[in-house]
Amino acid sequence: MPVMGMIESADFLRATLPVFLVRCIAAGLCGAIVGLERELMRKPAGLRTNIMICTGSAIYMWAGLLLTGTPGATAVDPSRIAAQVVTGIGFLGAGCIIQAGGRVTGLTSAATIWVVAAIGLMAGAGYPVLALVASLGAVGTLALLGALERRVFHSGQPDEYQHVNSAAPSATAGASGGSGDRRRPPA
Repeated sequence: MPVMGMIESADFLRATLPVFLVRCIAAGLCGAIVGLERELMRKPAGLRTNIMICTGSAIYMWAGLLLTGTPGATAVDPSRIAAQVVTGIGFLGAGCIIQAGGRVTGLTSAATIWVVAAIGLMAGAGYPVLALVASLGAVGTLALLGALERRVFHSGQPDEYQHVNSAAPSATAGASGGSGDRRRPPA
């Protein structure tokens, strides 16, 4: 506990610092596990981003847990801090989602950010092994299902549509010379 409200006492630091470091390091490693997969897939929210989100979430959770033992702090509920982390991460994830030209991208990055924050909260609450299991599950989902999606659902035939100008018939308009929505030719 802080001495006269200013800094932590040496006894307090001796008791809490090792636990704090273990939880933050566990969260950082969990974030790195997920972030490495994202980095290898060349996604914008990669290694550093996922480490920071996971570690930051653990720190917020740890702060909430510390406040429950602070004299004079009445009705402190660490789950309220966790709920605010979820809200804040929602805004961060929303910034990853981009809609352009009828396509929506960034949904998996946004979901990954959300999951990594939850993993950090788990580590910060004192459950680093469960956080590790969740990290491995997240990476398994990203890697295995990503490969399945590429192989089964995106097998060279694009599902994107583009509007073809009706004023000038093109080679992609077909023999009828009509216009409208056409599939893009395979790349």
